[in-house]
Parts: sequence; structure tokens; C-alpha cells
Amino acid sequence: MSISTEMKPATTSSTLTEVTYGSPVYNQIMTWMIREARLLDHRQLDEWQTYLAEDLIYKVPVRLTRRVQGFDTEFSDVGHMDDDYGSMTARVQRLTGTKSAWAEDPASRVRRFVTNVSVWETDIPGEYKVSSYLLLTRNRADARDYKQLSAERNDRLRWNGERYLLAHRIVLIDQVVLGMPNLAIFL
Repeated sequence: MSISTEMKPATTSSTLTEVTYGSPVYNQIMTWMIREARLLDHRQLDEWQTYLAEDLIYKVPVRLTRRVQGFDTEFSDVGHMDDDYGSMTARVQRLTGTKSAWAEDPASRVRRFVTNVSVWETDIPGEYKVSSYLLLTRNRADARDYKQLSAERNDRLRWNGERYLLAHRIVLIDQVVLGMPNLAIFL
């Protein structure tokens, strides 16, 4: 799978203007990201769902090991997640409103650490491309250890006049083989 240029980080792009660290827009987006992590960590999924745009695209492609010459094809067409607003709504409902979410019963104890946040203006007013790093720790039941996952997230956030909404998210997990039994949590 070739990750669309739309969702790749724009670190070398001369066509997008980087939003300055500490500017009002950067601070608003950073606040949004911290709040999103807190909502997910505390399983406030119904409220988190209000942060999703109705045209949401949410993908977590499978990473493949490639030689240097094939580095641009290191992600598969198959995904750990390939969702839209409707399927994300169904996932949230299953986790919060049913007794059949076995992968999350008992619920995971999760912490999301979001760092290295870069923000760029897009050609659409009020929409921003956001790249961040995610370190996730997860512990379940009576396990003595915890599992870790690291990734790069490439988002598109859209201001709707009231708050930012997540319109696109592609999560590029660093691991080829996941170090946890399932991904029944949101990244």
C-alpha cells in the first residue's frame, strides 16, 4: 500500500506552511490532542466520539519488513483497522453498550503519550495536517507486565466553528508483529 501523499507527514513539503510552535492554533490543536488522549485513557468513548467528523477515515495499515529499495511499500493493503464514522460508532457502541466486547472485558488500562507534534496549514481554511508520535502502554486483568506500542499518527483536524474534529487518521505502527494480543482499543 502506498500511503497517500495526503496523509504523509509534510516535513519536507514546501507547499504547506508549518504552524509555529506556541502559536494560538498550535496550542489549540495540542490541547485537543491531550484531551483526546485523556478521554481515551479514561474510557470516555461516548464523549470521544463527538470529536470525530462524519466523513472520518481511520486506518491502521499492517507494516511489512522491506529492504531499503522497497521502503516506500512497507505498508500492506490489509489493515489492523480500516474504518469510517459508521464503523467507529459501532465499535464505540460495542465497547460501551454491550456485554459482548470480550477483548476489553476486563477493560485495558491504557496510557497514551503523544509527542513530537507538528502542524501544517492545508489548502482548506480551518483544516490542519498534524503529525505526532504515540507511545501507548497497556495492561490487562492481573498481568504483571504491560504491553507497549509506538507509532506515528498522521491526522487531519477540521475546525467546525466550535471545536476541532478528527477527519482523517492514519496510524503507522512501528512494529511488524504487534506485542499485544489484539487492537480492541483506539489509537
